[in-house]
Amino acid sequence: MNYTLHQLQIFLKVVELKSITRASEELYLSQPAVSMQLKKFQDQFSIPLTEVLGRQLYITDFGYEIAEVAKRITNEIELINYKTRSQKGQLAGRLKIAIVSTAKYVMPYFLTDFMRKNKGVDLEMDVTNKDGVIRSLEKNNVDFALVSVLPDHLDLNTEELMENRLFLIGGHQANHDAEYNPEMLFESFPLIYREQGSATRNAMENFIKKNNFPQKKKIELTSNEALKQALIAGLGLSIMPLIGLKNELKDKELHIIAHENLPIITHWNLVWLKSKKLSPIAGAYHNFVISEKNRIISDTFNWFDEYH
Repeated sequence: MNYTLHQLQIFLKVVELKSITRASEELYLSQPAVSMQLKKFQDQFSIPLTEVLGRQLYITDFGYEIAEVAKRITNEIELINYKTRSQKGQLAGRLKIAIVSTAKYVMPYFLTDFMRKNKGVDLEMDVTNKDGVIRSLEKNNVDFALVSVLPDHLDLNTEELMENRLFLIGGHQANHDAEYNPEMLFESFPLIYREQGSATRNAMENFIKKNNFPQKKKIELTSNEALKQALIAGLGLSIMPLIGLKNELKDKELHIIAHENLPIITHWNLVWLKSKKLSPIAGAYHNFVISEKNRIISDTFNWFDEYH
């Protein structure tokens, strides 16, 4: 056998994504380059690692067995690299974070300077819904999570980062109608919800119930970006976090529809299990957040002040 680390990494990415095309995109390689390295790796085994049925790539049972070994090998090599950097006095290792989907507009800004300063730190960030984040915390799979609603059944440490403001949002036609008869909006436009398990959905359902608004029709979308496009197209109304709407509001593609009980204000919180002993990397990141969060908010999110 004469396989390379590069081939192992490519094979693992193909196993993860079940697609040569997607693997090439994530690895920043051409599709032919990935296919060639995958073939060279396969040629060293007499049993197929993958098979193609129709246009779909499948991993064989033997392929999954090899992937488990390959993962152990790459993890050990990562460990060697981390230990080498640690001997040089550098932070080295992996920082694992789980965030709810709308937090993708927040979290990167609280990571950029830390990652630039600490070249030996690798970042693994899972973007999912609230239920997925809670599962990651329950299983102790992450160092930190970023949420806007704290799960009350977990014993957590919290570090408050910034406000999360939710407004009633509509497209051009909804904004035009609101100027004349805002009470009729909920009769004229369907309500568009995020999926079950989303904190934004829970906030919206509570708002609708509290204000006794009619619901002629309900639409559910599982993507924040899809929801924005639906609102721009005039498909309906929704309660949305301000954090992801900067460009659409600036370009007047979307509009905030005023209501006396809005905005709903929660807070983005960095959380971790109280029982968890933070690694040196996680501890360093926590210290970074404490010392730098006010500067980051002032530099990056001062546009919030335009919307109350």
